[in-house]
Amino acid sequence: MHEDGAVRTVPPDVDVAITAASAGAAVVRAAYGAVHVRHAKSGTDFATEADLEAEAAILGVIGAARPGDTLVGEESGETRGSTSRRWLVDPLCGTLNFAAQTPLLAVNVALLDGSSCLAAVSVDPVSDELFWTDGDGAFVRRDGSDVPLRPSPESQLVDVNCDGPPSSVGPRLVADPAFRAAFGTRVLSTTLALAWVAAGRRAGYVTDGVVTDNVHFAAGLALCQSAGCVVTDLAGQPLDSGRGLVAAADAETHRRLAGLVAPHLGAAD
Repeated sequence: MHEDGAVRTVPPDVDVAITAASAGAAVVRAAYGAVHVRHAKSGTDFATEADLEAEAAILGVIGAARPGDTLVGEESGETRGSTSRRWLVDPLCGTLNFAAQTPLLAVNVALLDGSSCLAAVSVDPVSDELFWTDGDGAFVRRDGSDVPLRPSPESQLVDVNCDGPPSSVGPRLVADPAFRAAFGTRVLSTTLALAWVAAGRRAGYVTDGVVTDNVHFAAGLALCQSAGCVVTDLAGQPLDSGRGLVAAADAETHRRLAGLVAPHLGAAD
């Protein structure tokens, strides 16, 4: 029953995460394709009313179900709770894509206790795919059925995040002939890319910046780690020891990617 897509019985915290992320995704899905007011943050970074309304919907579900936990929302900041547990909420990862009607989006919810992720969900509100993990297995839910995520390097496609300054690793990597000869290159500005690595649709994903304890990355990282991907910082070290991220479907792909990233680390400092 597991392999043919049966719905699994999920732990209570995962059920809360699924319900909350689904509530946020419903807001984003309903608003997709409309004209939106942009609330500027910095540079090209902004929020729309969909970001704000989706976050409110997500936090409403979590707050009602787990009133003692800390809530950390991208738009609303942190609301301290009485427990050691923290819910990290990214209501719309890919806001610029959303506003430009480019269907590459993710709604992310993760529950952390210390450094341990107890539950994580990433929803693609356009395709209506829901990726989830309880910290052990990782699955995608489509049409009410759960299918295990199986990483694979077969596509040889690697998504690279090119947001950030020109000195960051992303722009340098995609311009590197050695990288382009080794992998098919895609530039993707949403952490949906991590769910795709876990699902075997991408061989890897590379991004610069701070990824640990981050509302954007917590859910996707948990999916990759639970699915068995190799996940390190840009230098191939544990995530909390450096900057950025290399997520790969398997050890050999990770070795190749880390080797291609290495020459650009000093230049990007």
